[in-house]
Amino acid sequence: MEDIRNAILSGADAATIAALPIPATYRGAHVRLADVEMFAGLDSHEKDPRKSIHVGEVPTPELAPDEVYVAVMASSINFNTVWTSIFEPIHTFGPMQRLGRESELAKRHDRDYQVIGSDASGVVLKVGAAVRTWKPGDKVTVHCNHVDDQDQSAHNDSMMASNQRIWGYETNFGGLADMAVVKANQLMPKPAHLSWEEAAVNALCNSTSYRMLVSQNGARMKQGDVVLIWGATGGIGAYAVQYVLNGGGIPVGVVSSSDKADILREMGCEAVIDRKAANYKFFNEDGSHNEKEWRRLGSDIRALVGEDPDIVFEHPGRSTFGASMYVVKRGGTVVTCAATSGFMLEFDNRHFWMRLKKLVGSHFANYREAWEANRLIGKGMIHPVMSQVFSLEDVGEAAYQVHHNMHEGKLGILCLAPEEGLGIDDPELRAKVGEENINRFRRAGV
Repeated sequence: MEDIRNAILSGADAATIAALPIPATYRGAHVRLADVEMFAGLDSHEKDPRKSIHVGEVPTPELAPDEVYVAVMASSINFNTVWTSIFEPIHTFGPMQRLGRESELAKRHDRDYQVIGSDASGVVLKVGAAVRTWKPGDKVTVHCNHVDDQDQSAHNDSMMASNQRIWGYETNFGGLADMAVVKANQLMPKPAHLSWEEAAVNALCNSTSYRMLVSQNGARMKQGDVVLIWGATGGIGAYAVQYVLNGGGIPVGVVSSSDKADILREMGCEAVIDRKAANYKFFNEDGSHNEKEWRRLGSDIRALVGEDPDIVFEHPGRSTFGASMYVVKRGGTVVTCAATSGFMLEFDNRHFWMRLKKLVGSHFANYREAWEANRLIGKGMIHPVMSQVFSLEDVGEAAYQVHHNMHEGKLGILCLAPEEGLGIDDPELRAKVGEENINRFRRAGV
């Protein structure tokens, strides 16, 4: 891997990259099948990714005809990394065992360890015999939609495929490593004006937000729509704010501190709710819902923008879902992609059916949606939301911070890249886009 790193850093051409031998092992962040019960009996917040994530050498798997080896220069932490590391809501070895039954090559994924991570930027090292569009030396980012395109259900919208999986979560050989194995249809061009770590943090969260708001498969946001965005400076929320602003919508960002409110206003989001200052109590002491507080939230939104939201961008889940379904306007849409505060959700169905509201479930993005979202990054129209960078050796600490909401935006991870700031190939576009946009979350110190 050192020879591979040196070749990439020296700007080696495609022929040189293609001639590099693939190592028998590589360094990867992984969890172990033997550890799946290590947190048994503990509450979720007591489960510590620093204890379950290991960083060390793992065997290099065989390459399938439709796959490539990618030298991973940088990666990032997503909430699915946390779920994998605390073996919650299920351990991910079950999905890999099921994947392993699909074919002889799929058996590679069924091991007693899992290399994790669902984002990556890097360089293609070697391509399988069936790969046509990519070649060694290509600089790429990787999206995490893992599908078998020989299955008819994977066409039209591949997120509806019967065997759709998230790479690095429901598969092995993920991106938190010095090398990764990915399908050719997971590759996208690396944005040339970004460093390796800046390019690595976008694909999962940016694509998710794109599908939720912009795509015909999501809420179909139009100009003038009021969009309530929970966690508006978080991993997906900060991309959502940008899409609403770019699309002529009116974002109402919900955050948990005055510092986070400041960064939203700097992004151009004028309507901001500091939920900590507002101190909403959506649940009574007995656990029942407090509709009075739902009404107070709705009143606060109307005080800011003069009307109820057309769309609510939902991902916290249990803690906010009842309020979201209440405050969205008659005929409006709640679009949800996660439930980080709890998966069992309740809402008052009277306000849902009698006011003809819509609920849309959304999960990552198909290849076209991910490509379009990446294109907007590459044009400098959507910006990274990276706040901190960690080394691969410290991936457990990074996952711990995400687990306990100690972060904002995205946390980048350096893999083969020896330091930050490398990999920028278009400094002119970078200057045009502006460091204040690219590094807003880092400058804010959040």
